[in-house]
Amino acid sequence: MFHPLFRYRYYILFGVFAIWMSFFDLNNIFFRYQLLREISILEDNITEHNLKIAELETLKKDLLGNDRNLERFARVKYLMKKDDEDLFVIVEEEKKAEKDE
Repeated sequence: MFHPLFRYRYYILFGVFAIWMSFFDLNNIFFRYQLLREISILEDNITEHNLKIAELETLKKDLLGNDRNLERFARVKYLMKKDDEDLFVIVEEEKKAEKDE
């Protein structure tokens, strides 16, 4: 009465649906893999940024908690000086002499 494949119509329909969703749909396997890879990269960036933020917060606490530390930081990092001081900056020459030889 019916074709023999008609008995397995649900299995065939499910197989066609699975193949369609896996390869031809907009949310196929390759796109999902790409999204998962991008999410893992972004999560790694978040952890790196959180570590940097924690490091900067401790530096901020150290600098703003003590005027002496703030003054030392300004002198070293930004070459600031007091009005009655002279500042000499010693710059080391690059090792061009070694490259020329």
